[in-house]
Amino acid sequence: MNKKFVFALLSLLSFAGTASAQKYWITNDTAAHNLVWEDKLYRRIEFLSDSLCAGRATGTRGCSEAAFFIINTFRDNGLLPFSDSYVRHIYAGGGIVGHNIIGMIPGSVRIPCDSYVIVGAHYDHLGILGGKMYPGADSNASGTVAMMSLSDMFSAMRRSGRVYGHNIIFVAFDAKEMNMAGSTAFWKMIEDGDLKNPLTGETVTKDKISLMVNIDQAGSSLAPLKSGRRDYMIMLGGHTLDKEDLELLYMCNRFYGTHIELSETYYGSEDFTRVFYGISDHKVFADNGIPAVFFTSGITLNTFKTRDLPETLDMEVLRKRIILIYHWLEKILR
Repeated sequence: MNKKFVFALLSLLSFAGTASAQKYWITNDTAAHNLVWEDKLYRRIEFLSDSLCAGRATGTRGCSEAAFFIINTFRDNGLLPFSDSYVRHIYAGGGIVGHNIIGMIPGSVRIPCDSYVIVGAHYDHLGILGGKMYPGADSNASGTVAMMSLSDMFSAMRRSGRVYGHNIIFVAFDAKEMNMAGSTAFWKMIEDGDLKNPLTGETVTKDKISLMVNIDQAGSSLAPLKSGRRDYMIMLGGHTLDKEDLELLYMCNRFYGTHIELSETYYGSEDFTRVFYGISDHKVFADNGIPAVFFTSGITLNTFKTRDLPETLDMEVLRKRIILIYHWLEKILR
């Protein structure tokens, strides 16, 4: 019998002895689940991949259109802006100015907490090259929409009275395709003491960040794992987590019925795992000692191609991935 399943089963049985533990696992999350449906995911990815956004190259009007779309979602969800604005200008090099979009859901308003989980995804892409538009539906409209969906879900739960032990900072990074300038600029804000809790005014320092979650290229089922199943997900960076937090992912996968095939390596290769873990926006956090995980569905034959379109993605599986990440984060946040 699978060791992870045995561990999950025993853990759940041990939890079942107390009412508080039962409440920890058996919660009514219908409201959160109902905020994520396949057509909604498709329409959001379709907008970010549309000619209006023109491939979302940093510093272009198209990327600004994408930024406004994310800002409106954060505002509609009631996320708190930092320094009265969701936007932070960044300098991506070559005189190009980009924009990180940042908002926060407080763990509690009555009793403010001083610990943070960061959930991020980059929204920029290649733009128009050689007269051809690169839509970037999977890379990384899919991750951006997953991050936005998580903000929908956690905002709804906070409005319904759910309280968490950590604040959640949502970040849409710009300029990932320009040497990860957006996440580097965001980390510099933290180092310089420029990131202030919008509720308390306290500085968000490195020691107060318990976890960084990055979602990059998460909408495809075209690069399955060895089994060939379409409902899979790769999570890299598990080595930075406490063992209990890592096991929670497998427990949530079974308990909440998502039953996704999970991998903690990049297609079984240690070398590819190491390389792939170092090429997205969680890297600066991991390099500075912050536990950082990377959720992805892997590189496909459409990656960085003009054919990276919404219709090539798998909305049913993307929805499952989002729901699993939501439940795992909810346990981490308690």
